[in-house]
Amino acid sequence: MHTLPLGHSDLHVTPICLGTMTFGEQVAEPAAHAILDRALERGVNFIDTAEMYAVPAREATCGATESIIGRWFASRPGTRGKVVLATKVAGPSRGMPWIRKGQGMTAADIVASCEGSLRRLQTDVIDLYQIHWPERHVPAFGTLYYDPSKEASTTPIHDQLEALAGLVRAGKVRYVGLSNETPYGVHEFVRLAEQHGLPRVASVQNPYCLLNRSWENAMDETCHRLGVSLLAYSPLAFGLLTGKFDQYAPTDAGAPQQARIARYESVRKQRWGRPEALAAARRYNQLARDHGLSPTQMALAFCYHQWRVSSTIIGVTSLAQLDEDLDAWDTRLSPELLAAIDAVRWEMRDPAQ
Repeated sequence: MHTLPLGHSDLHVTPICLGTMTFGEQVAEPAAHAILDRALERGVNFIDTAEMYAVPAREATCGATESIIGRWFASRPGTRGKVVLATKVAGPSRGMPWIRKGQGMTAADIVASCEGSLRRLQTDVIDLYQIHWPERHVPAFGTLYYDPSKEASTTPIHDQLEALAGLVRAGKVRYVGLSNETPYGVHEFVRLAEQHGLPRVASVQNPYCLLNRSWENAMDETCHRLGVSLLAYSPLAFGLLTGKFDQYAPTDAGAPQQARIARYESVRKQRWGRPEALAAARRYNQLARDHGLSPTQMALAFCYHQWRVSSTIIGVTSLAQLDEDLDAWDTRLSPELLAAIDAVRWEMRDPAQ
């Protein structure tokens, strides 16, 4: 698989990235190591994780995913040098006091979180260190509107960049990125970095899929003009775009009970659990079948070959799922099918935004 540069950095990543948030919850360590092995064998050089993983988040599994990856590195000498490793520092706690006590995310929090990730990952350096969600109040994770009355930011963006710069100078982080960001946030991080000689963000990790194309309404121009890469997450909309819920909704007895959205009530309460999201997914899934494709093939190909996307993050729970997702790389969508996809979006918009 070919690689491409990430933003203005010298990191070169494959256009498919292995997401790992299922490791330590749905996926036990031996299976996780097998998935990591297979991804590497098939040419994927990019792995993404986070200090708060596994998901759904709970105190008992916080940091578990990074530890599983760290033991994988330790048990396979030389492997660390073959991959671009990305992880994330959590933003304000969002009801997860086990991550940090305060409501904000201080410079000291960033440094302490990085030290913890390095320890768990059993590595000396993180290639891409991302802010998981903004320290300031933003509409994210299904919230539609910005509300200035909820602003409670205590750490300016400049201070966050200074903390990240210290980690880069210390050789603990190579490049920095953002996640769940807005156009304002990207512009401010880039402006302040250029103004003060601080690390420039290489990428933004935001949701992007057939059920949530909100990236196309301002973020795409912002990041294109600033040279910041999109790492697209949830390309299969937590399984809705695989077709597995076309007959039975996640809450129905006939639904696959091991699937995340069926298994975890906390997931169903999020944007992917909206009835409108399922209705739109069923339309897209049927459209795929009408064009001789599986729903998974169409949904992934839509992300894989978008000019807006640098790398698509796939999350799997089995080797079979991994192979299916990687095999979809060879799928190309015709202009007619892309027009039909746009027609559905015009009618149903972005129900999982």
